[in-house]
Amino acid sequence: MIRTYFNHRAAVWDETSSETDTTRLELMAERLNIEPGSTVLDVGSGTGVFIPFLLSRIGSQGRLVALDFAEEMLNRARAKGFNGYIDYLHADVTSMPLLEGVFDVVVCYSSFPHFQDKLRALAEINRVTKSGGRLLICHTSSRAIINEFHRQIPAVGNDTIPDEPEMLIMLSMAGFTDIKIEDGSQSYLASARKARLA
Repeated sequence: MIRTYFNHRAAVWDETSSETDTTRLELMAERLNIEPGSTVLDVGSGTGVFIPFLLSRIGSQGRLVALDFAEEMLNRARAKGFNGYIDYLHADVTSMPLLEGVFDVVVCYSSFPHFQDKLRALAEINRVTKSGGRLLICHTSSRAIINEFHRQIPAVGNDTIPDEPEMLIMLSMAGFTDIKIEDGSQSYLASARKARLA
C-alpha cells in the first residue's frame, strides 16, 4: 500500500529525496505567484520540503494547511517547527475533512503522481478551492524524469504524471479552467483556476 511505503520512508526521506535543490525550490515558489496573505493548502506536504518556500510567499498574514495521508511524513514536517500560521492535517486528498471554498491556492508539490484516484482527487481539490482560486501542480524536474524515476521503484512504479492531453481532460472534468501546462527540462508546472461562480 502506498501510504505504508511513505510512512516507512519518512525517517530517511530528507536524506534520500532527489528534490532538495534549494535554488530550484525558490525559483518554483516564485513562479507560483502566490499573493501575500493567501490561504494555501499544500497537498502531499511530506516532510515539509516545500513548506518554508510557501510560507515565505504568503507572509505573516497568510495561512498554510499542510496535508498528507502518511502520518509519519507529517510528523517529520511538524517536528521541524516552521514559523508561521500553519496547520497540519492527516487526511487523504480524495476525502478531505475541509469546508467548501476555503483556499485561495492549492499546491501539489511533488505529490500529484502518487494520487491513486487522480480525477477524484482533483474534484475534491476543486471543492475546497474558492471561486476563481488556483490549483498549482509542480515539480522541480521534468515529467519524463519523474516518470522514469518512479518506474524504477516497484512501490510507486505506476505513479506517473499523465501526458498533457489527459491532464487537460482531467482538470477540465474536475471543474477547472484557464489550464496551462509547462513541462521544461528542469521543472513541471500545471496551473488551473476554479471556474468563477456566475
